[in-house]
Amino acid sequence: ICILLKVTRKILHFTNWLSCDLYSACDVLILFYDGGSVSISCPYESANQNNLKYICRGNQPSNCLQQAVVTSNTKQNGRYKFTEETASRKFTVTITSLSLRDSGSYLCGVKRNTGLDVFSAVELDVKGEIAVFLYGSVSISCPYESANQNNLKYICRGNQPSNCLQQAVVTSNTKQNGRYKFTEETVSRKFTVTITSLSLRDSGSYLCGVKRNTGLDVFTHFAKIPFCLTAAVLFFYMVFFLWFMLVTVFIYLFIYFLENRCCDSSTKIQSYDGGSVSISCPYESANQNNLKYICRGNQPSNCLQQAVVTSNTKQNGRYKFTEETVSRKFTVTITSLSLRDSGSYLCGVKRNTGLDVFSAVELDVKGEMSQL
Repeated sequence: ICILLKVTRKILHFTNWLSCDLYSACDVLILFYDGGSVSISCPYESANQNNLKYICRGNQPSNCLQQAVVTSNTKQNGRYKFTEETASRKFTVTITSLSLRDSGSYLCGVKRNTGLDVFSAVELDVKGEIAVFLYGSVSISCPYESANQNNLKYICRGNQPSNCLQQAVVTSNTKQNGRYKFTEETVSRKFTVTITSLSLRDSGSYLCGVKRNTGLDVFTHFAKIPFCLTAAVLFFYMVFFLWFMLVTVFIYLFIYFLENRCCDSSTKIQSYDGGSVSISCPYESANQNNLKYICRGNQPSNCLQQAVVTSNTKQNGRYKFTEETVSRKFTVTITSLSLRDSGSYLCGVKRNTGLDVFSAVELDVKGEMSQL
């Protein structure tokens, strides 16, 4: 379920309890999931930095402090969390687990040392469900004032007003740019940008801009387009995911098979408990100077890590490594044999490129040799 939040913000300065002067305005459109959150930012002047700050529901400044849902002293009150950025001189109240009941008026208040408190008014409108589907379309409506009716209008991605016009994806002059289509309703004073063939890359923040004759442009912030998957699209992704997993498993098994495929035949050697045995391992002349080793088991992929002796170590307890370069073979002698030494062994030769070369040996240690 996806929920559309429309936040209309008007920054107000109260000169008395009954009248106020509007000195700026900004509309904010935000898309959220059900149970999401919204952050309300409230600016203040540097002179009030150390003063009490608060937010309340309603539009009555006279009793706002008494009905504050959270303050700079309490910091947290249930779903309301207070944070402050002193460098940018603003405090933010985040409301979590939003519901339709959260719609309505809010006042950001700042206590002053003398005179009346300073307020910013916010209208929060939590609307019903809206579904934005992959490969579907979405329309972003941007209101504007009558004074700007004949001015250039545009929309861009991101949230940087300073370069929005330069990065506009469509304007009132171009009307159409690929998947972006511009339409305007002069009677209701709003323009609409429709984005078709939606993909996950389209999610994110957007700014609607209106060029003004003097001063800074006016912007509407439309953010966080979520996506709801249709049953068909969900089925497609499930099939794709299963296919991807099967291919991954197949590749893994194939590589594992290649790494552990070894030796069409093995040399069988027999010895006796308490005796010794020498295992000879031939190699090619090209690998004469390469590392040589022997391990127990029949898994080439981890043989080197589990080697009982190598051409570098020469001796490891009961295992002794010797080499005959003329006949191109190395020999590993195991002394003080016991029945536990029975089993598979791999002689390995490290190669400069590609997989190592192996030869297999099966050692069968029997009981003590009978004395004649």
